[in-house]
Order: sequence, then C-alpha cells, then structure tokens
Amino acid sequence: MITTIISAIIVLGILIVVHETGHFLMAKKMGIGVEKFSIGFGRPIWKKTSGETEYIIAWIPFGGYIKMVGDEDEEDPEKPVDPELAFNLKPIWKRALVVAAGPAANLLLAVAIFSVVYMMGMSIPDTKILEVMKDSPAQAAGLVNGDRIVEIDNTPIDSWDQLAEIISGSAGTRISILAEKADGSLKEIPITPEAHSSKTIFGEDVEVGRIGIRPDVIFKRYGPIKAVWRGTLQTGKIIYLTGMVIVKIFQNVVPAENIGGPLMIMKMAGDQAEAGLVPLLMFMGLISINLGILNILPIPILDGGHLLFFLVEAIKGKPVTLKGRIIAQQVGMFLLISLMAFAFYNDISRFLSGN
Repeated sequence: MITTIISAIIVLGILIVVHETGHFLMAKKMGIGVEKFSIGFGRPIWKKTSGETEYIIAWIPFGGYIKMVGDEDEEDPEKPVDPELAFNLKPIWKRALVVAAGPAANLLLAVAIFSVVYMMGMSIPDTKILEVMKDSPAQAAGLVNGDRIVEIDNTPIDSWDQLAEIISGSAGTRISILAEKADGSLKEIPITPEAHSSKTIFGEDVEVGRIGIRPDVIFKRYGPIKAVWRGTLQTGKIIYLTGMVIVKIFQNVVPAENIGGPLMIMKMAGDQAEAGLVPLLMFMGLISINLGILNILPIPILDGGHLLFFLVEAIKGKPVTLKGRIIAQQVGMFLLISLMAFAFYNDISRFLSGN
C-alpha cells in the first residue's frame, strides 16, 4: 500500500507539474502574466511568491492550474489588470498556443521518458528463433531452433515486431524467408503461414498468419539519436492506439467497463514500481500520453474546450459570450464529473471482484 501511494503521487505529481509548466512557460513566452501556479486543488500545503507568481502545492493531488492575468477572478471581478499582460487581450493564436502547451508538454514528456528507457536498455524479442513449434509450418519448412530470420520477401528484417507484422498479414500466402543458420550460412526457405483466429487489442475477431515460432529475448541499448527516434515512434503509436480506444468505446467495441480512474492508476503505479524502474517509466509515459489526449478533447473546462472557444471566436470574429462560456463549462463539468464517477465505480467494482 505504501509503495502504491508513493508511486502514484510521484507519477501524477510529475505529470501535473509538466503539464502546468507547459502552460506557464508558453504564457511567459507570449508576454502573459501568471498570478498563480498550483499543483493540486483545495487548501494549500505550501505556497511561496516569487516575482508576480504565487506557487502553491495543495492537498488534492489530482490536477493543477495556472491563473493568468486577465482570467475571470471570482473573488474580485472588478480587479484592474495590466492590458499588456492580460491573457484575454492577446491574439487568438497566442492564447491557443498557451492552452495547447499543456497537452503538448505531456506528449513531449512521453517522448523523453521512452527515449531514456531505450538508452537504459530493455529486454526485447529478437528475430532469432528460440523454439520451433511441433507440427508447425516452420518445422515443416525446415526452420530450426537458433535460426535468425534476416529477410522476408527481400525485405530486411531488424525487429520481431516487423517480422510478426509481415507474417500476421500473410495468412495463406506463400512467402520467402531468408534464415541465417548457426554456422553463419544463409538459406532461403519458402513457407505459407497458417490462418488462425485471433483478437485485436480492442477485442475484435481477426484472421492472422502464424508459422509457429517463439522468439529469443535479448537485452538491447540504443544510442541517443536512435533512442529519441524510437521514443518518438513509440509515443506516436500509443497516441494512435489511445485515440482508437476512445473511438472503439463510442462504437461499443471496447466495453466502457475498461475505463479506469485514479484508483486504478494508483494500483498500476504500485505494480509497476514493484516490477522495476523501466516498467514504472513506461507506465508513466503511457499515462502522460493519456493525460495529454484527454485534455485536448473538445470538452469545456478542459484545454480542448478552450481551443474550441477560440475556434468559434475566430469564425465569428468575436469571443463567445460570458453566459455562453458559463453554460458550456457547466455542461463540461457535468460530463467530467459523470466520467470520473463512472471511472471510480469501475475501479471499485474491479477491486471488489479481485480483478
């Protein structure tokens, strides 16, 4: 329990700090004054004023905010503001950059985290065959344990993912595999992957090709340039998959019961921390991407909602009225609270069922 709580606080704390720092730095870059920079909500645990900004750490760690000059001030709506520093008086493109900088910071953090993981090194499946399954197409074709697959249909193979993707998409189609034998010789082996029923990560039934091999596992480190490249690709892949999950939930392909909230994040953070530093970092990168995408959704009170308001303002040539923004934000708050309540319900149901 202690590991779980500490891990969750560290993960969420870092992600929130990075998100709000993205807003903060872009606001400064655009010449906008920042009055408050808060990590968490509610009563402050600690606060300090430096320059024009009051920095706060609050009791409720699930979020944060920055308050810029020109934001509506509920405590003092008549408070005078410096027009040179006011957020609401800046051009639309500057305001949009400030709002988008938070989610962008989370996506960049994911790239940085994955890049560090690749530089640290990790265990990955190799193109060298650990085991050829009995009575499989691979065994019938003459592949043996220890062979390394270096080409498929004249396409160089440098990763297990690439190999698996080609074979999966070749069910019932004859392909040519170039295998490197234990003695270093090369042998071209024709083989036809068998069609097997499988499920995608979204639970959809698909037909895939299989030849019946298991990969060896190697520990591999990457140089800085290649690590950053792979970190960027990994981030792009997870962005795509996360977006597809959202679409599939609305299509009722992925059950809504899969939605998790803070309790599930805490549990998973604890599990990954116990598994080691690399799993914890990979989990942090995944959650950072989810946070970035969630915030960019066009729901009022989220960053995406503000961007939607700016789009309407750009089209109409004038800002959305205060009344319109208040109504939209109330609807957005209702949707967000409903989603959070549903996520908590799912979390509690999972814990009670032991799943």
